[in-house]
Amino acid sequence: MNDRPSWNDYFMEIAELVAKRSTCLRRSVGAIVVKDKRILTTGYNGPPSGLAHCDELGGCLRDKLEIPSGERQELSRAVHAEQNAIIQAAKFGISIDEGTLYITNYPCFICAKMLINAGIKRIIYKEGYPDKWAKEILKEAGTEVIKYEKAKKFSMA
Repeated sequence: MNDRPSWNDYFMEIAELVAKRSTCLRRSVGAIVVKDKRILTTGYNGPPSGLAHCDELGGCLRDKLEIPSGERQELSRAVHAEQNAIIQAAKFGISIDEGTLYITNYPCFICAKMLINAGIKRIIYKEGYPDKWAKEILKEAGTEVIKYEKAKKFSMA
């Protein structure tokens, strides 16, 4: 019996591991950009490098303001996981054009626009996110968006 994961399972499991580095009090998100079966960059959600985390500042500003999920993302102290993956590529001179993004949560509208401009051609996501504008703009851009489904293991017995 072969327990070797499929490529999609392998990359999504890595995105889930990356999410464990998140410091966001609302949602832990992990992202990786892959091209030709190679990981190019990773990202998780948290404040800009070197700045205090929300738990160090007495909690989440969005929670304090009672902002629903999917709204007013600009008020989040956290840089989103996919934004951090794009920023990492820019910082280290890595082209992610034509890449695939594996992400634990569907991108928001702001991130969808960034992913389109970064040249991401395919997004494989695990969980949904309440942002209809992101879905519309990704569709308009021709970005392939796939809901992740774990590969089924078949027994030879």
